[in-house]
Amino acid sequence: MHGLVCQGKAPLCGDGKLSYLDSMQVITTTEDLAAVCTRLAQHPYITVDTEFLRETTYYPILCVIQMASTEEAVVIDAIAPRIDLAPFFELMHDEKVLKVFHAARQDIEICWHRAGKLPHPIFDTQVAAMVLGYGDSISYDQLVQRITGDVLDKSSRFTDWTRRPMTEAQLVYAVADVTHLRDVYKTLSADLEKRGRSEWVSAEMEILTSPDTYRADPENAWQRLKSRVRKPKELAVLMEVAAWREREAQSRDIPRGRVVKDDVLGDIAVQAPTTLEKLGHLRSLPKGFERSKWGEAIVEAVNLGIARDPKTLPRLERARGAANGGATVELLKVLLRMTAERHAVAAKVIATVDDLECIAADDDADVPALKGWRRELFGTKALALKRGELALAVEKGRVVPVDRV
Repeated sequence: MHGLVCQGKAPLCGDGKLSYLDSMQVITTTEDLAAVCTRLAQHPYITVDTEFLRETTYYPILCVIQMASTEEAVVIDAIAPRIDLAPFFELMHDEKVLKVFHAARQDIEICWHRAGKLPHPIFDTQVAAMVLGYGDSISYDQLVQRITGDVLDKSSRFTDWTRRPMTEAQLVYAVADVTHLRDVYKTLSADLEKRGRSEWVSAEMEILTSPDTYRADPENAWQRLKSRVRKPKELAVLMEVAAWREREAQSRDIPRGRVVKDDVLGDIAVQAPTTLEKLGHLRSLPKGFERSKWGEAIVEAVNLGIARDPKTLPRLERARGAANGGATVELLKVLLRMTAERHAVAAKVIATVDDLECIAADDDADVPALKGWRRELFGTKALALKRGELALAVEKGRVVPVDRV
């Protein structure tokens, strides 16, 4: 059968190698890919993974695709000269087939960039694992070991996936990523159903497959930065220089950090150099940077920021400046940890530190922790704690909530 890597549940022999590697054929043509996708589309779910490179580019370079059903597993050479990936992207958009990933965001981003479509419906085993208490952002190999007992060889993870032909070790690695994922999915899915948490994961998958999650709009690039600007003028400058950097990185297809690093953007926002001379005085920039092709562009962006009407800017969060805000956040952290341990859910998936800071400052904060299942599990109690309606006490060595109303 063309393009078939392995059939059945166990792709590996006792020595960790493919049982019939010598007779295996990697899919390299559109015709074979279409045939594979037609077969896989007959199954209720498939497992999917990709191998890509993005160290030197803005957009990831898709190199290899792995997919598996309960009957077969295939490896697709995504950079083969005679292959069109359209059948793969059509399968990703087939509503009748559930696509199972682990840590799906970057895989989904590739589909969005290459095809303008998002895989749907999907199931992310990393998210499911967090909801079920396996820890914060558990890695695939750790999850496989905890569920199946198998130890995966991850030595090929950071190899050059653009080189051809692929090595035996790379093929073993690629196939193992999707065959073990079948058992992980079945275990997690059954546990979610048993514990009544399937809808929790479904809600997270809708966010993960929203186009808004993947649109790299330069005007919103500042939101991903951790720089803590404090004044409207600083925010305005940050927004403009971040937008400039995003457009530059996209147009040249290079990583953002190769244009200007994140911490330098924060420095520029605070110092707001309005001339090339002032830009050259920034210690965070290499000597002579102001004379480069980007010097004038940065100064222009700074001046655009300074000229912005403050009324058009988003409101700066003041969580850290609130009276007793720090103490409130620390109490909320204790409540979060208690809730996570009590319900066997990873704390990170319930609320982030940023969420807690926003809740400490505003009862109506627009954060995930105050919405849906998170609000039911944690958010309502967090607000009660903040209002003095709930207290925390230590009972038999454990933190417990105590109603004060």
